[in-house]
Formats: sequence, structure tokens, C-alpha cells
Amino acid sequence: MTSGQRQAMVVRGGWDGHHPVETTDLFIPFLERHGFRVLVEDCLEVYEEEGLLAETDLIVQCWTGGDITRRESAGLVAAVRSGTGLAGWHGGILDAFRGSLDYQLLTGGQFVAVPPNPGRHRVLLSAGRPEHPVVAGLGDFEIDAEPYWTLSDPLNDVLATVTVDADETRSRPANIPAVWTRNWGKGRVFVSTIGHGPEDFRVPEVRTLTERGLLWASR
Repeated sequence: MTSGQRQAMVVRGGWDGHHPVETTDLFIPFLERHGFRVLVEDCLEVYEEEGLLAETDLIVQCWTGGDITRRESAGLVAAVRSGTGLAGWHGGILDAFRGSLDYQLLTGGQFVAVPPNPGRHRVLLSAGRPEHPVVAGLGDFEIDAEPYWTLSDPLNDVLATVTVDADETRSRPANIPAVWTRNWGKGRVFVSTIGHGPEDFRVPEVRTLTERGLLWASR
């Protein structure tokens, strides 16, 4: 690796319905333009390679479902605690490795359901964080995309939410975190629930906040 050049690692796989190759391919040229050398991995065993992870400034993960071993999970968690950034979107980061509590604690959330009648909805930026570099200058926006009902850690710095209306099950509307950042040890974690497929990233606000999130998370 060239002296001074940052390294990003794209780890992609799992369920094909979230288009792990197509969506991550959208951001590889962006990272390269920002001075990253980009490695692409299609296996989780890479999380056991301590030396490689120590040299990696940013992990972009898009891996829906699947299982992660204890050694793989421990390697990923240790890398982030030591300063490697972690970033991802939608099921590629929030619907991965449901059997690993350590992984869920690292990401700060877990997908649990798609609310009834998904369709066009509004993404609301958090009023208390207008100057955060991921969302600075952006406004609320609408999108035709699959919203997520998530369980989330109170340590998350929530940057955007979606509203789920009351229905026969839910007695009142609920604001559900949609985009957040968090610090974990020396590392940074960026999570967005938006990004089911390439079409979601055609929305300018989604593309912008995702790109900013990658840069923010990097060491």
C-alpha cells in the first residue's frame, strides 16, 4: 500500500436479494476518488486476519443473513475497537448474523420487521444534529423504499428517522431510527436502513448521506 494511502475493504455476500455486488459497486469508484485502495472480499474468513484488518481504515459490509463464527465476529469487533471503521446499509449490515449478539452490539441495531403497507414515506432528519457531517445541509426527503422497523442501542447518534403509523397492533405512531452513527472503542460505525437495491441510491439525499457516512466512519 502506498505510504499515506488509506485502505477500504468491501465485504459482500449473503442473500442476493439485497444486491450486494451491484450496490457496493456503486461506491467503489467514490472511495477510489477519495484516495482509498479498495479490496473486495466475498468470504467472512477475512475477519480473522488480524494483520489485514489492522491495515484497513474502513470496512464496507453488505452481507444479508448468514452466520458468522465466534472467531470472525471477535476479529471484526476487535478491529473496530482498535480504530477500523465499519459502514453499511439496509439488510447488508442490520439483517446479518442474527445469532451473534456481539455483532448486534457492535452495529447498535437489528432489523426486526418491515412495517405494514410499505411504500413512499418521508425520512426525517433529526433536529438536534443538523451540523453532523453526514447530514449537514440536507433536508427531509421522500423515498419509495422499504422502511425498516429496527431495535436500536440508546448509544446511537440518530441522524434520521422514519415514522410508522398506528394500526391495529401499534397504539400510537412511532419514530424509528433510520440513519445513525456511533463510536465503538477507537472505531466509528455508520448505519443506514436505506439501500434495498441500486434504485434507492438514485435518490440524491440517500447517495449523499451514504457517501458521507463511509468517509465519516473511516479511520
